[in-house]
Parts: sequence; C-alpha cells; structure tokens
Amino acid sequence: MASAHDVASYILKKLHRTTAMKLQKLVYYSQAWSLVWDEKPLFRERIEAWINGPVVPNLYRVHRGEYFVSKWPHGSEANLSSIQRDTIDAVLKFYGDKSSQWLSDLTHAEEPWKQARKGLPPSEPCGNEITHASMAEYYSGVASIQQA
Repeated sequence: MASAHDVASYILKKLHRTTAMKLQKLVYYSQAWSLVWDEKPLFRERIEAWINGPVVPNLYRVHRGEYFVSKWPHGSEANLSSIQRDTIDAVLKFYGDKSSQWLSDLTHAEEPWKQARKGLPPSEPCGNEITHASMAEYYSGVASIQQA
C-alpha cells in the first residue's frame, strides 16, 4: 500500500508548488475517491478533522510552519500503482485549480468532516479521525467527479 507521503510527493510533482493547506485537501480527496472508485484506501495514515478541514498529521509534521510547499522530502511516485496515479490525476483534474480556501470550505460542508467534529464549536481544536467508512459512504452517495 502506498503512503500519504507517496501521494503528497506525486501531487507536488504534478502541481510543482501549492499551499500546505491545499496539499492536505488534495491528499484527503485522493483518499476519499480511492475508497469509492478503487474500493480500497490509498494509504493507511490517519486523517483528522482539524479546524481548517481534513489533515493528515504525518504530512503536517513535515510542512509545519510553511505556507507554500514545492517539494516533498519523503515518499515516491514509484510506490503508486497506475490505478492509484489515475485516481490522483482525476482528483487533480477536478480539484486542482481550486483555491485552498475553497477546498477547506467544501470539506466543511461535507458529512465526513462534520461527523468527526460533531458537537464541537468551529474554532475548537480536534484530533478526531475522519474514518474510511464515513468517507466511502458519503462520497459514494454524491455526484461523482469524472475519473480520467
């Protein structure tokens, strides 16, 4: 199985540079759509429902304190199968031109993030997990983005 670092590395090779927040959201959506299209997780790392949306803490530890990210010191696209790369490419085609804030706002409107933060005020820090089950259930029920 690939890691979240492999996914982040691949995304940055495609985009060349993006904000840390946008990278987090693109990794999240890559996981979500892999659960729907490929019927399995793309990576094992935990995704948590932070204030600004879904975050993979293992990735955050690498880019912490940086606004823009242009290269990833861990992971390799060689660890991704062609099916996994196709999934990430489809996510980038649909979400890649969106702003960090737009993506954050979108995740705030969707059930997996809302369920993980249930009962918490918007500004309350949270380490609750966004589960694979909640992502698979929610995204399989919404209009699918077109997989390339």
